[in-house]
Amino acid sequence: MGGKKASDADPARSLALLWGSHSKQGRSGLTVRSIVLAAIELADANGLEAVSMRQVADRLEVGTMSLYTHVPGKAELTDLMIDTAFGELYPDVDAPSGQPGGWRGALEFIATRNWDLYRRHPWMLHIVSGRPVLGPNATLKYEAELRPLDGIGLSDVEMDSVLALILTHVEGTARLQANMAQTQRDTGMTDAEWWVSNAPLLDKVVDASRFPVASRVGQSAGEEYQAASSPTHALTFGLARILDGVADLIAGRK
Repeated sequence: MGGKKASDADPARSLALLWGSHSKQGRSGLTVRSIVLAAIELADANGLEAVSMRQVADRLEVGTMSLYTHVPGKAELTDLMIDTAFGELYPDVDAPSGQPGGWRGALEFIATRNWDLYRRHPWMLHIVSGRPVLGPNATLKYEAELRPLDGIGLSDVEMDSVLALILTHVEGTARLQANMAQTQRDTGMTDAEWWVSNAPLLDKVVDASRFPVASRVGQSAGEEYQAASSPTHALTFGLARILDGVADLIAGRK
């Protein structure tokens, strides 16, 4: 399922599953929810590649064909996994709007919650889809995240655009974080250890007279992060700049 395209799911069949009952038991005692949770546990532990209908069935100690009476295939299962994960974001639809700090505090909360979701479920970053999963939790997510932007001076399209800008920023920095974590696992070397090991070598091969700005800035950033980059710094710095821009946009309307 690496690089799995959620769009491979049949739209009508996927929507029916997403919005249908997930707690109704079949003859084997299985439910859609139990299947989806088992798939998420596999993906959390071993990545998206570890998820197949057979592996989920083995985890549930049932025959593979038993799963197909509840979930038609891997594409639909992937949609269900995404929507179920989105259900972890907020206890209710007004959670972001209820944060202190007005719309800005709400958007900071939204960014943090989505960042944390990707940290718990990094497999979500490896699903390729240009279209959203239109399940109940995804719809509640969209509603909850738009509400703080409503009535502050933005048009509907601008509200959608601001939210998309924040979420794509979070996704990008979360992907960087996940890739760095995977590299650490693969190499057995932390970012700080890598930097200590490579910084002296870089000083020898990179001619500061030829690359004066890159040398100066790269050294300053490396010393600050003790790594080639810092996803958490990129997240907070970029988010602050985005929110400053939104504030300027709103102020220009007054």
